[in-house]
Amino acid sequence: MRILLTIAVMHRWPIVQLDVSNAFLHGVLSETVFMKQPAGFVDPQHPHHVFLLRKAISGLKQSPRQWFTTFSDYIIQYGFKTSTADPSLLLFHKDTTQLYILVYVDDILLTDNSQTTIDQLITALHSQFSMRTLGKLNQFLGLQAAYTENGIHLNPTSYAQEILSKAAISDCKPVQSPLPSKLPSAVEDRPLYSRPDFYRQLVGSLQNLTITRPDLQFATNYLCQHMHKPHTIHFQLLKRVLRYVQGSLHLGLPISRSNLQLNAFADSDWATDKSDRRSITGYCAFLGDTLICWMVKKQTSVARSSTEAEYRALSTAACDLIWLRRLLMEFQVPLTSPTKLYCDNVSALALANNPLFHARTKHIEIDFHFIRDYIRSQYILVHHISTEDQPADIFMKSLSAVRFAALRHKLTLCSPTVNLRGPDKEK
Repeated sequence: MRILLTIAVMHRWPIVQLDVSNAFLHGVLSETVFMKQPAGFVDPQHPHHVFLLRKAISGLKQSPRQWFTTFSDYIIQYGFKTSTADPSLLLFHKDTTQLYILVYVDDILLTDNSQTTIDQLITALHSQFSMRTLGKLNQFLGLQAAYTENGIHLNPTSYAQEILSKAAISDCKPVQSPLPSKLPSAVEDRPLYSRPDFYRQLVGSLQNLTITRPDLQFATNYLCQHMHKPHTIHFQLLKRVLRYVQGSLHLGLPISRSNLQLNAFADSDWATDKSDRRSITGYCAFLGDTLICWMVKKQTSVARSSTEAEYRALSTAACDLIWLRRLLMEFQVPLTSPTKLYCDNVSALALANNPLFHARTKHIEIDFHFIRDYIRSQYILVHHISTEDQPADIFMKSLSAVRFAALRHKLTLCSPTVNLRGPDKEK
């Protein structure tokens, strides 16, 4: 979604939002499914009979797939193709026409370089499906879109307020960072939280909030690691995160009009988790000045050195960059130069650039070494960046309020009235 909006903003294309009424009812079932007679509609002559469903309804696990199959089959007949990088993206390229559809269940985004082509497609869709044209992008997946001089600002203010209301802390005192600079080390001897289901609901809501709030990604990732068995201390940390949300309600992600150059930043915090000594990978990617992708992930095995942890982070980021490059090519974005990947560990950069397999790296899984092939083929170039200028540092550890605010600024998060530029990639 963020890539689609960035390209549309860059080319000043119209962005139209559609909503399908009773989307699942459009799906035709390919399997035999029976249903009990619902209350109020029981046949008095055959009260023990069941219904044979011909179309999908809400509640069936097959419904979303059947609806998408019905919609995509029709749109492919219209001349679209399904993206190989993301099946929810449908592409139409003919002569000078570029038309893109992004489908999220019953919410659809549509953009094109020609308003006439959009109108023709909308007319065809209305003749086939029951749907509403909501006009230009305004509210999508719980996000509000505010139009600025330089593009669009996506913010989840309303959804964040709903989370605070659910937690009954709408009037809480805000804090300047989501987590304290020092996290608790041992929690097994502390009491368990009495309402684990409530904890899981709130943390799950925070996960949805991170769609446009990367500053919450590390805190949410940390809280998610304790969803199976939350302690009281974890709920206290969750309340602190919500207090931070209260103080930053209007922060969001700007989609800026700039170049379409892809750059990425990868970092790792070695053996940060004292319980299992696994490192954490942090990664983010910018398309021009717009932050389009970010990730926080605990590594699957223990790294024996900080160099190894950083090297694995580079390989993980390279996987996403390969996918992003393939997706951008489907948007017909010219990728004439290698993608720059920045890292603050000199030893990891030397290991990635060196085609020789040193004895000290024999234990590293083979799949992490594929990054060397892409560096050699000029798909990706790795560069050094100072730790002070590394924006991915916000995804790996709990930071002081001053450092956290500085890195949040580098991620371009701002209020709808402020436009920020991305980090200086040449430092």
